[in-house]
Amino acid sequence: MKSFIVLILSFISFASLGFPIPKDNIATFDIIRKNKIIGSAETSFSKSDENLFVKTVINIKVKVLFISAYKFSQTSVEKWSNNEFIEFDGHTQFEDEREYFIKGKDTEEDFVATGMDGELILDKNIMPLNYWNKAILNEKKVFDMQKGIVREITVKKQNDEIIQINNKEIISEKYILNASTNPKDKGPFPEYTLWYSKSGELLKFKFINWRDKKEVTTLRNNLNN
Repeated sequence: MKSFIVLILSFISFASLGFPIPKDNIATFDIIRKNKIIGSAETSFSKSDENLFVKTVINIKVKVLFISAYKFSQTSVEKWSNNEFIEFDGHTQFEDEREYFIKGKDTEEDFVATGMDGELILDKNIMPLNYWNKAILNEKKVFDMQKGIVREITVKKQNDEIIQINNKEIISEKYILNASTNPKDKGPFPEYTLWYSKSGELLKFKFINWRDKKEVTTLRNNLNN
């Protein structure tokens, strides 16, 4: 199970960008593999003055014969101000002892970040690879907050599709997203399928792990009416 590399990324909502903050200021998701819930993702939203803080906590645990076979955890806090992503502080721990402490902050001219490749001087307008924020689908390069690196992405719009959440059928917009692979990645970055509500909220996303060919799905479980 050490090859089971799950890339569950954090989410963000910023009302002035046209992406609604959930009514309860929280978005929660079940992470599902082989029809079993193996983890959760929870993102909370809070404001202070002109700043928006987004805290995301992800925990995944896979057991085989009651023995823990895979663990993954991520905790991150994003800071947004005046429609701009200005600061990030995160910690990611993979199942194979890889551990990354990621930081990033706006300066006068750049966004300066540290990650697995050391310090990076990035475009001040870089967007975090953050599936909640549908605006990333219009970007060419994004900041991977799990590892502190830049990835190039390509996105293809698919036909609208009806999906079920809490026994309700919802018409959703469907997209396919691919991203570049870093030489230090353990394998190729998987192709993601994403579904958004017509109001722009992330409903669901999935990918197939390149090693064991198992599908991993992240599904919203607290969608408001």
